[in-house]
Formats: sequence, structure tokens, C-alpha cells
Amino acid sequence: MSWIGVCDAEQVQEDFPYSGRVDGKEIGIYLVDGEYYALEDICPHAYALLSQGFVEDGKVECPLHEAVFDLKTGQCLHGPGGRNLQRYPVRVEGNQIQITFIEESVA
Repeated sequence: MSWIGVCDAEQVQEDFPYSGRVDGKEIGIYLVDGEYYALEDICPHAYALLSQGFVEDGKVECPLHEAVFDLKTGQCLHGPGGRNLQRYPVRVEGNQIQITFIEESVA
């Protein structure tokens, strides 16, 4: 498994996720209850960065059309999302948040 450095841990806050492009993919890194989660950052309904949406109670709401996704699982909870988000394994090495592109399916 190949791990890729995305950002420093202090760049991610509960209310302010990190958004970045990693190997051509838009990735959002979220902090929920002391744990980091990595999800695709583009809403499947229409192009919008989810990391720029409203983050609260372990969920993110798309800034355009109010689709809501669970940050721990990527599951589309309601709205026009159309499908669950891809999520990616995360680890913290030192102060660096790393991900791998082995996509985890959402139950």
C-alpha cells in the first residue's frame, strides 16, 4: 500500500476541513471526534467542493444544492447527491496526514 502525504494535521480543524488535489483527485480531509477522514471532495450531483460546504455534527452539506454526506462513511444521507462518496484510508505519520488511493466501499 502506497501512502501519499496530503497536509499537516494542524491544517485540518473540525469546522474547517482541508481541501487539496492529490494525484489529480480533489480530496477533502475532515476531523471528526479526534479522527481524520478522507473523502472525494467533489459533490456527485454537480461540481462543488464539499469542503466549502457547511460542516457540523459529523456531516457536510454541499454548498450548492444541500446534499448531505456522513463524514465518517461517505454515505449520502439526503438531497440530490445521487450516490455515496468514495472514502480513502488515512493515517497520521508524525504531523503529516497521509492517504492511500485504495477506495473503501460504503455499506
